[in-house]
Amino acid sequence: MFAYQTPGVYYERIDAGAPGIAALRTDVTGFVGIALRGPLHTAVPVQSWRQFQSYFGDFSGAAYLAYAVRAFFENGGRRCWVVRVASAAAATAQTLLRSASNQAAWSVMAMSPGVWGNGLDILLRETHRAQTMTEPRRSTPEFSTVAAVTGFSRATHVRLSQDGSMPLWKVVSAVDAVNKRLFWVDDRPETRLPYDAPLTQFDPDRPILIETVEYTLIVREQGRLLGVYERLSLLPEHPRYGPSVLAPLRLPPPGTPSPTLPATPEPVVIQELRELAAPLALLEPLAVPTGFPIPLIGGIDGLLGLRADDFVGEPISPLDSDESQAHKRLGLRVLEQVDEIAIVAAPDIHIQPIVIPPKAPLPPCIPDPCLPPPPPAPAAPREAPVGELPPVFSEADIYRVQSALVQQCEQRRDRIALLDPPFAAARDDALGLSAVRAWRSRFDSQYAAFYYPWIKVVNPLRSPTALTRPVPPSGHVAGFYAQSDFQVGVHKAPANGPLVWTEDVTIVIDDAAHGLLNPAGINVIRSLPGRGIRIFGARTVSSDTDWRFVNVRRLLMMIEKAIAVAIQWAVFEPNNTLTRAKLNLTLTSFLLALWQTGALTGATANEAFFVKCDEANNPPDERNNGRLLAEVGVAPSQPFEFIVLRIGRTNNEFEISEANSLVLPSGAR
Repeated sequence: MFAYQTPGVYYERIDAGAPGIAALRTDVTGFVGIALRGPLHTAVPVQSWRQFQSYFGDFSGAAYLAYAVRAFFENGGRRCWVVRVASAAAATAQTLLRSASNQAAWSVMAMSPGVWGNGLDILLRETHRAQTMTEPRRSTPEFSTVAAVTGFSRATHVRLSQDGSMPLWKVVSAVDAVNKRLFWVDDRPETRLPYDAPLTQFDPDRPILIETVEYTLIVREQGRLLGVYERLSLLPEHPRYGPSVLAPLRLPPPGTPSPTLPATPEPVVIQELRELAAPLALLEPLAVPTGFPIPLIGGIDGLLGLRADDFVGEPISPLDSDESQAHKRLGLRVLEQVDEIAIVAAPDIHIQPIVIPPKAPLPPCIPDPCLPPPPPAPAAPREAPVGELPPVFSEADIYRVQSALVQQCEQRRDRIALLDPPFAAARDDALGLSAVRAWRSRFDSQYAAFYYPWIKVVNPLRSPTALTRPVPPSGHVAGFYAQSDFQVGVHKAPANGPLVWTEDVTIVIDDAAHGLLNPAGINVIRSLPGRGIRIFGARTVSSDTDWRFVNVRRLLMMIEKAIAVAIQWAVFEPNNTLTRAKLNLTLTSFLLALWQTGALTGATANEAFFVKCDEANNPPDERNNGRLLAEVGVAPSQPFEFIVLRIGRTNNEFEISEANSLVLPSGAR
């Protein structure tokens, strides 16, 4: 506080209010599925279809994930998290580049496991960008005075040669630009390199040619240029050290808010095999064939042995070691760590893999005898590697994965699961209704919604016999959720809007069939003449009428999470009238803003919500036990129907619980 010395009147501004509550995003979706490439069992944030293609590849006959993510963005989605799954048999394509004496090596790997890496070729070229000559009379074994030091710096790998002598490889320890000296020995222990040694192998009376040793790495996939990486060094101390420049993708911790990744990942990763690389051995150049591409080999998709366990993972205990947790945190378990996710789906548990026929070769070109002979044709690119196909999962496996989806949503209470019907129930018009109703009856949760039937989309992998492909609807539905949230708000039922990137539905539902499915909590996707393909249902799979509608559940999830995040300031505050008044004001302001945007119903604010946090519900006994209770009632969809939230502080931690709804007469408080 400022110490006043001169008598007078002073004004101080003190903010006695509490921080406000902001509505949180409810459109972020988490997808778990199969992809051609990308990191395994790692949540990757994706903000466009092009970014998904860069990290996870394109469409394939072995997965629905790419179709679901494309549908998500086409229908209004803006951000999702993607987890790629595969079995433990997945392997990364790689090759080994050794030094001339086999004492050091680089391991060049594809950026992620999969057979896609077997289509990569690398070309490594040794380059000498800077050259200079020594001045013998002004040089010593510890340093060399040269004509110019441009292009040389500390830890620069160089080759020294002199007529009549074998070349020698050394490392510049320091550079004196004023006196034009390259030091081979650094007198300062804190900056000394392990390669420091006096230069004694050459005739000191004759000049020595000094050249920098760098490498250029060229990467191609199926003959298509992917990247050129120049000025790579073999030495870890150099700023352009190869494994540092092309390091593996390092994702931020899951709790990091809104992490952003590069639009395009590097196609290869260079790793140093330190067990083979003694410090002096790193000075030798790599023995690589000049001008010949080196293929990467050994990539495996790991789909043949894919199991439901790879989608679900295992329960994790705080007592588990880091290695044990890494083995257990697979698929859905990875999404548990991402707080901003509000929707989850796993479309690939329903996969019906198809074999994509190879493209028919073009007919041979018959040269015109009247024209000069054409130039020789370029070499044919390598054939695309063929990957494995996953199994068709049983209904028991499908139910296990979908149950795990619902269980995660119920435990976290901040997300909703989108359930797709099994393929058999979504394609058979005769048995479809009975099969889908039987499948729907397996679930009873306010944190899940069920959509039927599947959607036919234009297949980018089209063939003369299959121009469309049926896909699970969860990707389209998640995108429509996001579109509805952005256009109106989470309080609007995400239904009765046209879906984009659709051609048809697998089963046409009429009014009579719809009348049987809707009361059962099955949200029907219908093809309506003149109106396109629309979602015509917005119910959860809960038998509790208070949580019948998707928008009610999602709105309350947003309110609960926003309040829980925003009122953490009150922990350890005095449990007195001032704290309760601040909390009351904060909650009232937040709910008033929601009511003004139409999220809460009621002609007045008093009919839309109430907040109670005073001495009546916080008696002295409760305050002495460290508890602070705030009761919040909101009318999310129907007038006068209130769902009560109880916000309590126990042992300096906040808890939120939901009570049964209260149906009050008009005007009652």
